[in-house]
Amino acid sequence: MYAWRGYTGTHRIDNNPNRITLAASDKGDVIGTVTLGIDSSMGILADEVFSDYIGEFRARGAKVCEITKLAFAPHVKSKSALASLFHVLFIYGHYLHQCTDVFIEVNPRHRRYYMNMLGFNQIGELRSNPRVDAPAYLLHVSMDYVNDQIRKVGGTSAQTAGERSLYPYFFSPREERGIASRLLQIG
Repeated sequence: MYAWRGYTGTHRIDNNPNRITLAASDKGDVIGTVTLGIDSSMGILADEVFSDYIGEFRARGAKVCEITKLAFAPHVKSKSALASLFHVLFIYGHYLHQCTDVFIEVNPRHRRYYMNMLGFNQIGELRSNPRVDAPAYLLHVSMDYVNDQIRKVGGTSAQTAGERSLYPYFFSPREERGIASRLLQIG
């Protein structure tokens, strides 16, 4: 998907203990992937371009993580599949790694989507991302905001016709606790 969009660089999934890649499948076929990068002594990928902004969060005591390598099959139009993938990613970040703040670098054409659908806010100006040879904005959302949205509307997609957010398509708070409990037993 990244090469098809014209982004350069390597898009392979590396074996890195500070990253977890999740895949969504439908009848055995992978329809989407996304990676969560957890802050470490090596930092996160977004530090290459936006370390000044991310450093401000760290200086305030934030435990940061980032979302990278989101790719979904173009024929899949399922908000539920996308929301489920994001929700499990947030569960990993929050419950297993105690992350407080989530960042994502996005191409300008995707910025409004993440702002409207997941509540991200733009941090700083447009910059060039050499990893993909494309312009990028840094977006941020606090895990407190994510958790608040899940508590308010998670699992309510059947009742929220016309909602301009992915949060109603997330699992319910009860389902989230069950998933987190199982992951904590594994992790």
